[in-house]
Amino acid sequence: MLKTGILHPQLSRIMAEIRHMDMLVIADAGLPVPKGVERVDLGWKQGSPGYLEVLEEIEKYMVTEKAVFAQEALVVSGELHKEALALLPAGIPVEYIPHSELKKMTEGAKAIILTGEFTGYTNVILISGCAY
Repeated sequence: MLKTGILHPQLSRIMAEIRHMDMLVIADAGLPVPKGVERVDLGWKQGSPGYLEVLEEIEKYMVTEKAVFAQEALVVSGELHKEALALLPAGIPVEYIPHSELKKMTEGAKAIILTGEFTGYTNVILISGCAY
């Protein structure tokens, strides 16, 4: 039995399998999951776990090379978005695209982690870097 780290077995496995350039999505409760993309459903009630809580924990273990957000996040979820940016590694590139393009981009993700977040546009595509 693990005593620390990510205890969720499915998520722990996915984190161990991620390689350079793989995409991992952390999403609000409502982001659609395309066919063929693994779904990790963490939400068990509104707001729990929250988007920021999940992003913060994932960033403890993942080498993130780039982050992609929906442009709409800047307006609709501005304060949460600022907090999300602060959780990312300093200096990584951050890209903004229309939400419709973000949803299309998720078709190539290794997995989508659905949180219990009910704030719109709290979605990020994390692109994995290399640890060496």
